Amino acid sequence: MKECMMMKKMNMITAVLAAILAMTMTGCGMNQNAGTTAETPAVTISDSVNTEESVNSSEAASVNEKVNDTAAVMELSQKAESAEQDSELFTKRDLAQTADLSEAQRITVTDGQTIDITDEGVYVISGSAKNCTIRVSADEAAKIQLVLDDVSITNDDFPAIYVISADKAFVTTTDSENILTVSGQFRADGDTNTDAVIFSKDDLVLNGIGALNITSDYGNGITCKDDMKITGGTYNVTTALDSFEANDSISVSDGTFQIKTGKDGFHCENDEAEGTITILGGTYTITGGSDGMQACALLQIDGGTMDITASEGLEATYVLINDGNITISASDDGINASTGTNACETAVEINGGNLNVAVGQGDTDAIDSNGSIYVNGGTISITAQMSSFDYDRTAEFNGGTIIINGQEVSEIPQSMMGGGMHGGMGGMRGGMNGGMNGESDAMQGGMRGGFGGRRSMQDSTDGERNDIQGSMKDGFKAGTSASAL
Repeated sequence: MKECMMMKKMNMITAVLAAILAMTMTGCGMNQNAGTTAETPAVTISDSVNTEESVNSSEAASVNEKVNDTAAVMELSQKAESAEQDSELFTKRDLAQTADLSEAQRITVTDGQTIDITDEGVYVISGSAKNCTIRVSADEAAKIQLVLDDVSITNDDFPAIYVISADKAFVTTTDSENILTVSGQFRADGDTNTDAVIFSKDDLVLNGIGALNITSDYGNGITCKDDMKITGGTYNVTTALDSFEANDSISVSDGTFQIKTGKDGFHCENDEAEGTITILGGTYTITGGSDGMQACALLQIDGGTMDITASEGLEATYVLINDGNITISASDDGINASTGTNACETAVEINGGNLNVAVGQGDTDAIDSNGSIYVNGGTISITAQMSSFDYDRTAEFNGGTIIINGQEVSEIPQSMMGGGMHGGMGGMRGGMNGGMNGESDAMQGGMRGGFGGRRSMQDSTDGERNDIQGSMKDGFKAGTSASAL
């Protein structure tokens, strides 16, 4: 993963240099247009939701002056890369926070009704109802936009919005307060185990200028079995399980999120050991029972403001932080690179941003990697009573600032905050063994003690003193030496 990203950056720099040589005051950009087919919308209303339908489904950059130094070239390349990424992730329609209502059909929800939407178009939903489901069963090329305009739906056991098939479904909020709730255990729809207040089998886009309040007392908040994109809006989500869940990817450019979950705030994975989360911006306050954000493969943060309180803050096979203001309070690991796929390297890479990570007592690590850790920039402030960093392979500190418990360090330690305690106890055991077994055994025990405290060794020359008092003194010396490192 690291090598692939470096190659991409080098290619981008080459392209930018070529552009600089070719033009002086010209602009270039990329634009993607998405429109809807003008067709007569089809809406039907029924009294049941028991049958599952089966339908197969740049930013512009300008160069206004000559670039004479490497720093300027790098800055320009980063902007171009960011614009390219935005263009790849989001279409123009994804980013539009208001819908075109010129040909929209308006629907008022009703108690006990299933509202079936089968044709491409824009549908404005309003009203209040119980046990009502908006069900989308459209052609695989159809784009369906549901505009929530002061709507309130409370269901016992089935999604309020259920997308069975479409090319893409939009859920857009007007400047209004919208409430969707499922209060009981979810029931299946045929072979489909619906488990969320908004449940989509195809691509899903969330945007708008209003608020969407979601409560799921037993399941997920929003589930997408494909790609989920969020580009705006305010989301107040309270769930027993994951608040936002997708199979293939979750991409967020903006939005305000207040999340309380018994599991993960954002979760992305599928059966093929894939799943990525990309955060470009937004404001997040997450209180989670498990992870703030978890991706099977890549979790990439390029901006935004996060305040996460959870068992673990950020978790993925590869955690990549390029920018953002991130505050994590974790009862387990703050940032965790845990191998969930062979598609990418297991690592934590930090290139920028401001990170404040605090972890509790016990077997906890502020930044933990089952592989490697790369710190190339940014400011990392860690509060840890046991371990600040833990890694199984290598650690590189190439730039940025690392502060551990108020003290700036010049290298990435290996279990620094916990080494002293482990070393002290190990040294005590070593000294006791030395006292009882002679000089050679004392040295072996000292080595065990030193390994627990960053592999230092306490030389023992008092092996002939075999009384208990002498053994305890040897152990104390070994522990003190290990703690000092």
